[in-house]
Amino acid sequence: MPDKAFARHARLAGLLYLGIILFGLTGEVALRGPLIDWSDGAATAAALGADSFRFRLSVGFDLVMATLDIALALTFLRMLQHVHRPAALSATALRLVQAVILVANAALVWSAPDAANPLPLLARHAAGYDLGLVFFAGNCLLMAWLLRATGRPPRWLPIGIAASGLIYLSGSLTRFFAPEINTLMQPAYLIPVISETGLALWLLFGRRAR
Repeated sequence: MPDKAFARHARLAGLLYLGIILFGLTGEVALRGPLIDWSDGAATAAALGADSFRFRLSVGFDLVMATLDIALALTFLRMLQHVHRPAALSATALRLVQAVILVANAALVWSAPDAANPLPLLARHAAGYDLGLVFFAGNCLLMAWLLRATGRPPRWLPIGIAASGLIYLSGSLTRFFAPEINTLMQPAYLIPVISETGLALWLLFGRRAR
């Protein structure tokens, strides 16, 4: 792809990626997380009932994130299909599956503020989120290879995105099969935050010519 066309798609992808990070972290960390006490269903029900707007706003942020994910998947396809079309199509499909799971997950948890004990719904929502990350992990691994093959980003970025994919996959698998290990590996999620933010910023502002 010519440098100008690649740069145009890259800027759009960077904006979409930053939007995903912003809405995702705000919805989970700033809005939803403080309302949930995993050790006390009654306290969580009271918090959600008292501030159902805040909780449902966090679910709305999930839907915005899924919408941006769909747009980003298609933008990356335009950017990278010339590198290896089957890999680019596979990466797109995996990201779209994750977006579908996010939407279904949002519908599942919407009624949580009305539940006497919302923790089972919230637990299924969290599990669904991790299920989506299994598919996103595959997307990350393919994206790392595709980005590396373009010869455009700094070397550490594809490595960071590949590492993010392995962390997402390990986190999801340990959540389902080894919860005690999953608790210990939570600090590792800082690597995807740094790597994906770095990718978004490189797409927006980095040197992209070969």
